[in-house]
Amino acid sequence: MKRAALLAVPLALLAPALAVANGKSQVTVSATPQPVEVVPLPCFPSGRLALGMTNTGRKPMIADMRISAGAPLILSRHQFSSYLPVGQLVTAPLDVRVPRGTPEGTFTVDLAAEGQRLSAPVVVKPAPPKGPGDNLLLGEQAVASSTHGNMKLCGGVDGNSDSEQWGASGWHDATKGAFPDSYGVDFTAPTTVGRVELQTLDSIRYPAAVMGVRDFDVQVRVGGAWTTVAELRGNVEGHVKVTFTPIVAESVRVVVQDSNDHGYSRIVELQAFDS
Repeated sequence: MKRAALLAVPLALLAPALAVANGKSQVTVSATPQPVEVVPLPCFPSGRLALGMTNTGRKPMIADMRISAGAPLILSRHQFSSYLPVGQLVTAPLDVRVPRGTPEGTFTVDLAAEGQRLSAPVVVKPAPPKGPGDNLLLGEQAVASSTHGNMKLCGGVDGNSDSEQWGASGWHDATKGAFPDSYGVDFTAPTTVGRVELQTLDSIRYPAAVMGVRDFDVQVRVGGAWTTVAELRGNVEGHVKVTFTPIVAESVRVVVQDSNDHGYSRIVELQAFDS
C-alpha cells in the first residue's frame, strides 16, 4: 500500500526533491548547434536547436528545463521535462523563429535546469533576395485549401525540392479523392509574375506518373479577383514549368484538378518568377 501511494505522486514533483536532497545540480544542459541561424520569413525553415539534459548523478531522476528568450525570438516551447537515466543524454527539439522584417543581429535563448544555465546564441540572417530572377515564393506565407495532418502548410515553399525527402518537406491536401485543391502564396505587396514552376512528387518509390499532380491551373489574383493564366493537363513529369504574359498580382496559386492516382494533390515545391 505504501508503494502504491508513492507512485500516485506526480513524477514532476519528485525531481525538485531529488535535486534538493543531493545538495547540488546533477544535470548538464546542452544545446546544438551553436549558433543557430534564422531568417525572418514565415515559411523559411526555422532555426532548430537540439536541447539536451544529461544526468551526472548516481540515480535516475526527473528534470525540468525552463526555456526563455526575449523579443524578437519566437519559441516553439518553453519547457522540456524528461526522465533522465544515469549518464544518458536526453534531447528535445526547439524551433526558433523571428517576425518578418527583423534586422540582422545576435540574440540568445536561455536554458535553465536544476540550477544549471546556458545561453545559446541565435543569429538572424538576412532574408533571401526577391529581385529579378529570384524565386518570389521562397519562405513566404503559404495558403492552401486544406493541409493533411502529416504535412506542414509551409512544406511547399520552404526551398526543399527533393522528392526523396517527402514527408519531411512538401505539402498535400487533406481531402482524398476530392478535387480541386489549391496551394499558393499571398504577396505582401503587388508583384510581377510571369512563370510558375511546380515540383510534384517524383521519387524512385513514388514516380510522378503514378503519384504526381496530373491536371492543374495557374491562377493569379488581381484586384481581388482570381484569373486563370495557364492550364496543364495530363502531366506525368516531376518538374513542370509554366510561362505566361507577366502580370502584377496580389497572389499566385495552383489549382489542382486531378492527380495521377486520383487521390491527393502532392506538391514538393512551388516557385514563381517574374519571367
